[in-house]
Amino acid sequence: MSNRLEGKIALITGGTTGIGLASAQEFAAQGATVFITGRRHAELDKAVAAIGPGAIGIQGDVSKLADLDRIVAQISVQAGHLDILFANAGGGDMLPLGAITEEQYERIFSTNVKGTLFTVQKALPLLRDGSSILLTSSTTSVQGTENFSVYSASKAAVRNFARSWLLDLKPRRIRVNAISPGPVRTPGLGDLVPAEHKQALFDQLAAVVPIGRLGEASEIAKAALFLASDDSSFVNGIELFVDGGTAQI
Repeated sequence: MSNRLEGKIALITGGTTGIGLASAQEFAAQGATVFITGRRHAELDKAVAAIGPGAIGIQGDVSKLADLDRIVAQISVQAGHLDILFANAGGGDMLPLGAITEEQYERIFSTNVKGTLFTVQKALPLLRDGSSILLTSSTTSVQGTENFSVYSASKAAVRNFARSWLLDLKPRRIRVNAISPGPVRTPGLGDLVPAEHKQALFDQLAAVVPIGRLGEASEIAKAALFLASDDSSFVNGIELFVDGGTAQI
């Protein structure tokens, strides 16, 4: 087995489930020491056990700046630096225009936009020159999606962070790329609808993917590995769609 991240130190926020967990497993399998964050202790402990040796869990909510300060401080003490930062924590739910609430807006933007911004900003002192930053965007950043406008707008903001930050970080040769999954079979996707409608949602989404199926979190993780590793050393500022062609038609 190759060790494309041998000796690297990585932080993955939202690493207890879905794409974050699969990416942490992939990074650890490739030789990295991986710090993951999550809001709940039980899920965090379960994820660390699933990742295995090389995984360290830190409880925290990326929308809370005090939590981010504590996360960065712990990594500084235990590892001293970062080589890879995957600002992945995020989420959302569905409401149509006319029913959108301030609570929904604040919750989604606090995690997806504010959380991404301050995760990266607070981690900057730990990032070595030449490091790799990954941001989780979405195909919704370039597509209209019924009842999903707040989430979609938050992911469009994340995508632009990558474009702008690579210029800010040019003197340090830190690469910043966005990864945009299409519909992926994760707990978060299933939670958009009541349990009895989950399979119908999956079937509906699979029908619009040119490949004809949902993606798997492990497939997104392999794309994240490429952007995190030196294999992508001349890749900067892109939005890598891992979507079965969904956003390309």
